[in-house]
Amino acid sequence: MSDLFALDAAQQAQPLAARLRPTRLDDYVGQQHLVGEGKPLRQALDRGQLHSMILWGPPGTGKTTLALIMAQTVDAAFITLSAVLSGVKDIRAAVEQAQILLGQGRRTVLFVDEVHRFNKAQQDAFLPHVEEGTITFIGATTENPSFELNNALLSRARVYRLRALAPEDLSGLLVRALHDPALNGMQLDAQATELLLNYADGDARRLLNMLEVAADLADVDVPNIDADLMREVLRDAVRRFDKGGDLFYDQISAMHKSVRGSDPDAALYWFARMLDGGCDPLYIARRVVRMASEDIGNADPRALTLCLQAWDVQERLGSPEGELTIAQAIAYLAVAPKSNAVYNAYNQARALVRQQPTDEVPLHLRNAPTQLMKDEGFGAEYHYAHDFPDAFVPGENYFPASLQDTRLYEPVNRGLEIKVAEKLARLRELNASSDWTRYGKRK
Repeated sequence: MSDLFALDAAQQAQPLAARLRPTRLDDYVGQQHLVGEGKPLRQALDRGQLHSMILWGPPGTGKTTLALIMAQTVDAAFITLSAVLSGVKDIRAAVEQAQILLGQGRRTVLFVDEVHRFNKAQQDAFLPHVEEGTITFIGATTENPSFELNNALLSRARVYRLRALAPEDLSGLLVRALHDPALNGMQLDAQATELLLNYADGDARRLLNMLEVAADLADVDVPNIDADLMREVLRDAVRRFDKGGDLFYDQISAMHKSVRGSDPDAALYWFARMLDGGCDPLYIARRVVRMASEDIGNADPRALTLCLQAWDVQERLGSPEGELTIAQAIAYLAVAPKSNAVYNAYNQARALVRQQPTDEVPLHLRNAPTQLMKDEGFGAEYHYAHDFPDAFVPGENYFPASLQDTRLYEPVNRGLEIKVAEKLARLRELNASSDWTRYGKRK
């Protein structure tokens, strides 16, 4: 235990992730596409140059550490704010401190963690000081900056995308962590190592936090973490899945595109990934219903019914029975014939309504429940379709006069829409060959 007591009190109080935070770029783990030899960011730092930037990436990828190293590399003061806890008053105080340091001939890096949580006014508060050179602004975010940050701030800061750490990066970090004196020679067997690396899922902080928990639970007389202990530590842990963040929408997008691309295996994989990350199955069920209309449509109308039934089962039975029915619906959608014809027609109809003036409903299509309305011609000369062969009135128009003969729905040549297209073609041919139209003879 002598190594443990060799640490001072402040070091012992720090989490393992904080104690292992590197202070030199050469010790920084991952992100070689940004800081590797010959890369632009590395070259700028080697020249002592630093510019305002946004570091965008998943949790645990080293955004704060990279910002701190960059400030130290160019010998700049480092002021950090959390967008969760700070407001405009804190920004002003940080800028005042930076102005004092600038007067003493020293630059300041103002680092804002979770910058996407600042509102527009708070983000705008940085702008004049960035332009004047009072501060070098570095923001960290897990969210897509193009959605969460205003254009004025984005135009003054370069965006760098950080990636989840690769398994080899995490393995190297784990080896380094096991040499930390506070772990007192702790070792992991091969199975425990594999379990921990899989759980970390590219997140260094998760890796180190769970290693520290496992070390606390291990037998002090036998400094070894085996697979059974690691499974117990990770028993209730879930993978990265930010409900409402980029990862959330990326995985849903991947599942949707897999269904659209007729790949049931990939679609089920992403479904399982989302469940594994803690996504609400009912949310997925709602999205699956949307897919049934958007991507399958009338090529197989049964798909919508099946998806609604899966949603109903999930509400009635819960997990895991309901999740199996959602999986069944997903697999069905993936192999079903695809049509976005109704989706396209619906979007065209909405666009047409926005673009066109508000035309009156033609008189023959209006309801006439009172004598006054009948006297005004409401419903006059309306042809009841069931009185005609095949319940179809050739030449009849159901649009406002200015939109006669408009076409929106064009069925695809797949699934049931083959039959739909054939019938629609016949009906349109009857319309085209009819001499009579609601608004007079055809030309």
